[in-house]
Amino acid sequence: MTERDIPDSWSSASGREPDQNKRLSRTEQFGETQPFDVPATGSTSKSVKRRKKNHTKGSSIKSHSEETAQLSSSRKWPGWMKSWTLWLVLLMLIPGSVGFLAMAMLLKLPTAPNCPSIFWPLASASVRLHCAQLAASKQTVNDLLQAIALVKQLPQNHPLHGEIDRFIEEWSRDILKLADQSFQTGNLEEAIATAQKIPEDVAAYKLVNEQVDKWQSIWSKAEATYNGAIAEVKERRWQSAFMLSAKMLRVDNQYWAGTKYDQLNRIIATAREDGDKLGKAESLANSKVVDKILKAIELAESIGQESYLYQQAQEAVPAFGRKMLELAQAKLDKQDADEALNIARQIPESTKLQGETDDFIAIADAKRSAWIGNVSGLEAAIAQAQQIDPSRPVYNEAQQLIARWQLEIEDVANLEKARILASQGTVPNLTAAIAQVQLIPASNPRGAEARQEIGRWNAQVETIEDQPYLDRAEQIAIFEDINSLQAAIAQASEIRKGRALYPEARKKIRTWVGKIERIQDQPYLDQAQELAQSGNLTAAINTAQQIASSGRALSQEAQAAINEWEGQIRTRENWKKAQEVGAAGTPEALVEAIRLADRVSNNSILRMDANQAIDQWSQQLLEIARTQGQSDIARGIDIAKSVPRGSAAYSAAQEQIKAWQDFLNPQPEPQPSPVPESLPFPQSTTINGQ
Repeated sequence: MTERDIPDSWSSASGREPDQNKRLSRTEQFGETQPFDVPATGSTSKSVKRRKKNHTKGSSIKSHSEETAQLSSSRKWPGWMKSWTLWLVLLMLIPGSVGFLAMAMLLKLPTAPNCPSIFWPLASASVRLHCAQLAASKQTVNDLLQAIALVKQLPQNHPLHGEIDRFIEEWSRDILKLADQSFQTGNLEEAIATAQKIPEDVAAYKLVNEQVDKWQSIWSKAEATYNGAIAEVKERRWQSAFMLSAKMLRVDNQYWAGTKYDQLNRIIATAREDGDKLGKAESLANSKVVDKILKAIELAESIGQESYLYQQAQEAVPAFGRKMLELAQAKLDKQDADEALNIARQIPESTKLQGETDDFIAIADAKRSAWIGNVSGLEAAIAQAQQIDPSRPVYNEAQQLIARWQLEIEDVANLEKARILASQGTVPNLTAAIAQVQLIPASNPRGAEARQEIGRWNAQVETIEDQPYLDRAEQIAIFEDINSLQAAIAQASEIRKGRALYPEARKKIRTWVGKIERIQDQPYLDQAQELAQSGNLTAAINTAQQIASSGRALSQEAQAAINEWEGQIRTRENWKKAQEVGAAGTPEALVEAIRLADRVSNNSILRMDANQAIDQWSQQLLEIARTQGQSDIARGIDIAKSVPRGSAAYSAAQEQIKAWQDFLNPQPEPQPSPVPESLPFPQSTTINGQ
């Protein structure tokens, strides 16, 4: 059976069948309904025409034979017709031709129905099903829907109803598969729209809502994961972003698990590079170095518009520029106008701070002129400040500076005149300069500077007036005897407290007083040292104690000597007591004697004797320990342990202790490895041996 392709333009017959059931029953009455497996062979009208044509042809042949017979009876046949050879050929040719024609007609296949040209209201169920199958074989949504529409309106009691329901279920699921393909490629709306095209009155429609809900759930979860990763990227939390992107691999959708996953990873990787740039830029900007801040701005500007950190980078550029402006302001606050202007002029236009920068430069330039300190500089500063437009934010500040500088011009004139007078260096000129500066009120801009100049010139006047007293005092004190030093002190005391040379005068007076006290107390300290050298330490201490407690120039030196002498007394007492205790000869007495002897100072002449005694007593302890160890090893060990480290007997005592401990706690002797016992012969061998 041959099939013809169905053009995409042919439509279903659902709209052309006003009363399908009646027409189907009428068609079936005429015997047009065919089995499901047998394709349609064409319309009845064509068959009737073909039979009429054959009948006409047969009639004409019969009539022609009769006429020939009549003619033959009326006249004689020609000679060639009497040839038996001719008739033999004719008899063989005519039946063969007829047989060939009959076989050809029998073997000719019936033609398939031309679905686009069929009038569907009169089409049989088998024709509908055949055309529906052809349409469904194309596996497109529209063709599958047309296939369903062709067969779904057949009556419930139709013999092919069960087969048709099975095909409708299959074709509906095919539509859902095509919708799922759209969903897998990332077209959610198209997938939903395709699924919802399935007629509601078919059994498979119950799967539509379930499938749509599943798609929407998968899609919403994937979107939430994707958006969450993007949010983490914007916060520069790369680890969290990568963890969220890994979740997309488990999404039951090829578009999200493939295309969007790859896209997200590229976004994270690119954003991470941009984040490193932005982090480095922020670090550079916090360094408060102009060149590094400029580098930070350059790094932030290198982040492209396609980056998710682009907005942060764009917000960082003005912030970096403001840091430069703050550095410039700090320099201006320190009256370093040149450096402040240099920084401000380097602020890039991309920071969008051009207006603020221009205002800062205008104010800084005016202040630089004002800080020159003369009238012309102030006048230039006023002229520069007057050029600032009233619409600018710094206009009010400029007006305040202008008012201050106008007052300052008069103050500067008074200061310049006073400085000229003070430059002469005489008391009258300095006094006149002070009077001139006092004309400047303290509330004026240069009031603080005027007060500083007054203090400096007053100090010069006082120095000129008091220097002769100090010079004469130094000349008198040059002899350094008590009378000269006292006279110098009296002369320097003429300089009153609060005057310029008062601190210097007091310093010199303290020096001269110390010299007088040394001259007066030195004989007493010398006497105490002589007593100490003679061995009378107690008398030496009593003599020096008077100086040490006086708080005079030699008090610290006297106290140091007293401390030394007291140490010598304690050393003698300890040595004497050690000798007395050691004489007892018991282990306890020897240990105490060694302790007392060890307290003898290393600087004392008795230290050598103490060291010899310590070695001797240590040897005695060792001998006692050995004697005691013969009867009581534990007691001997305790006594030997009291031998002091560093003594002559210490090493021998430690060896003796170790020997006793080894004796008390002998090490276990190594046991010889056991000889393995010979294995018994197997029982089978023994039996064989018997």
